[in-house]
Amino acid sequence: MLSSASSVATLVTLLALFLIAPRLAACVFRFVFRLIGWLVARKYRWKRDLIRARLRADEEEYRYRKAKSQKREDDDWEKVEPDGIGIDANGDAAGDDWDGIIGFFHPFCNAGGGGERVLWAAVRATQKRWPKAICAIYTGDNDVDKTTMLEKIESRFNIRLYPPTVVFLYLSTRKYVLSSMYPRFTLLGQSLGSLVLGYDAFSLLIPDIFIDTMGYSFTLALCHFLFPSIPTGAYVHYPTISTDMLDSLDDTSGAKGLNAGAGTGWKGYVKKRYWHAFAKIYGWVGGTIDVVMCNSSWTSAHINTLWLPSRQQAQLKFKDPTVVFPPVAVSELESIEISLPAEQSTREPTILYIAQFRPEKNHALILRAYARFLAQHRKTNTNTTQPTPQLILIGSVRHSSPDETHIYNLRLLAHELKIRSTTTFLCDASWPTILAHLRRASIGVNAMWNEHFGIGVVEYQAAGLIPVVHDSGGPRQDIVVDGTGFRATTEEEFAAVFEAALALPVKEKVAMRTRARGSAGRFSDEVFAEAWVGEMGKLVGLERGGR
Repeated sequence: MLSSASSVATLVTLLALFLIAPRLAACVFRFVFRLIGWLVARKYRWKRDLIRARLRADEEEYRYRKAKSQKREDDDWEKVEPDGIGIDANGDAAGDDWDGIIGFFHPFCNAGGGGERVLWAAVRATQKRWPKAICAIYTGDNDVDKTTMLEKIESRFNIRLYPPTVVFLYLSTRKYVLSSMYPRFTLLGQSLGSLVLGYDAFSLLIPDIFIDTMGYSFTLALCHFLFPSIPTGAYVHYPTISTDMLDSLDDTSGAKGLNAGAGTGWKGYVKKRYWHAFAKIYGWVGGTIDVVMCNSSWTSAHINTLWLPSRQQAQLKFKDPTVVFPPVAVSELESIEISLPAEQSTREPTILYIAQFRPEKNHALILRAYARFLAQHRKTNTNTTQPTPQLILIGSVRHSSPDETHIYNLRLLAHELKIRSTTTFLCDASWPTILAHLRRASIGVNAMWNEHFGIGVVEYQAAGLIPVVHDSGGPRQDIVVDGTGFRATTEEEFAAVFEAALALPVKEKVAMRTRARGSAGRFSDEVFAEAWVGEMGKLVGLERGGR
């Protein structure tokens, strides 16, 4: 049997052959990969039987524990919601008796961010719609067992899953997709590394439907060539490369992300050529995926630019990507009161930033903007009885990763800016803790350039906070619209907007909070579940119809 490394070597050899004899190479490419897929399927077929046997045992144990504890809980997993019925590829209702295995490829499923909320909400919606289906999660979080993982999901996201039909498959090669492995040619290195990780996943289990929910689209292409009969789906949070990223190389303002201005000089020229070449490969990969979902209008526009040409040429039933907004706990957050009395008794002059502690979230910009705002605020507000505006940063941290160094540097920056006494860092906070801060804070901020969507921004709106976001990406196009918040770009602009938002008259604050909450209804859990089930119905239909 071929190892992961040898499989990647085979792929590289075939890519070289493509340059010499394209048509011959294509035939050889398909034959070799189908042969590898057939060998892998034959070798690991027994694992499917083992998982199904384990599922039956887990269900018996689960029901026994419930009966023994004599708890009468509303267990609706065996019911099909009337408004959640999926449609298969032939336009017929996809019956809830489908009992296939869905593989969710999400190597960092314990990260605790917005992408993970999408994953678990998708699993919950799938369980409710197809209660007999098995949801297999490919994860590299080998230090967290199933029970602990499910408890963290409920604590962090308030999402409760039906344990027996959730299976965790632990990957051993996740290191090959870490950016630290590739100090040069990172995009290509991680993409090729994801092929190793994908092969690792298929050696654990070959599913009936394979879905990537984290952005490793190269693994979907690998599945397409190894197992042509398996429908593939992608939920795209952020394009691996985008036209905005290509344009940012020539940006001299420094406002367009981490690579702004990196296209100058001979090294910049090489980087531009490399990125453009990678964009073409990425576009080709997008033409192999059966169903594509995008989390925002911004993401969809870029995926259309990069993937649609290849998808139009491919023999795909569903060529156009669909926008499926991420799920947000809107209904739960709507319990937070928005009124004149609440404004005066509950809301505090607090700026809240909920985002994973990673460089692209640009926490440093907010720290500098807050320091500038606070210095000016202290000069112009001599009333010492008024509370000092606070900054609270809440986010998840991937342990044993660069995230820990990043948050350490952020703490140092807060100390250097002399705002440490009014700045709070909360790592891996539970949902009740987050809810408490959403109830009290006045402003919710997001500083990421071209944030693909911004679940945290919708949470701000649903909770009645006034959002202040970077004037780009999903927050600009989909969320903070029609007088529901403020947008800014530079440190000076963010500082000025903080002052303007906190200085609004009480009635205007309440009016803006009310408008923001009304806008947030477009992004509820229920809306996401309905859209997800519809897209899943396409994949189920393809699987049941043998494509």
